[in-house]
Amino acid sequence: MEAFLVSTGIVALGEMGDKTQLLALLLAARYRRPWPIVWGILVATLANHAAAGAVGGWVAAQMGPDLLRWVIGGSFLAMAVWMLIPDKIDGDDMPGARARFGVFGTTVIAFFIAEMGDKTQIATVALAARFPDLLAVVAGTTLGMMLANVPAVFLGERVARLVPMSLVHGISALIFAVLGVLTLMNVGSFF
Repeated sequence: MEAFLVSTGIVALGEMGDKTQLLALLLAARYRRPWPIVWGILVATLANHAAAGAVGGWVAAQMGPDLLRWVIGGSFLAMAVWMLIPDKIDGDDMPGARARFGVFGTTVIAFFIAEMGDKTQIATVALAARFPDLLAVVAGTTLGMMLANVPAVFLGERVARLVPMSLVHGISALIFAVLGVLTLMNVGSFF
């Protein structure tokens, strides 16, 4: 349960103001069909985070516990710094894709690509390396993505205006920093 809850919380906070949340806003504004977008986000996230989780599990199996602790701790500290850099969408969200793939297909492709090398994907790798329960990590990170992105799809820019992104990013950075330091110090039940 710890892997699920930690994964959900970290990704839900980390996703606030992230480029994939901005992408959800753009898709919702452009297509005005929330349910295919929500299902597309779910499918893309499950595929992406399952692959990231598998990589994290493999990394954990290849390293000894001491090296793994340093790598995970350093990864969490790097994520803390990365959280302080706001994301932006570059260019259009796949021009002409709707005609070829529909709203659902466009969302799956756009989200899968946008999530490649993203903060939440890297966090999923680190969490899967830390926790042996891959299913709990992927379920948690996926739920975290959905908690952050579904309101963006349904409520659009109104939500973004109510929550100061700098505050959310600061809190997320603090959580990653604390997790990184605790990991490096090998403190608590989390480790």
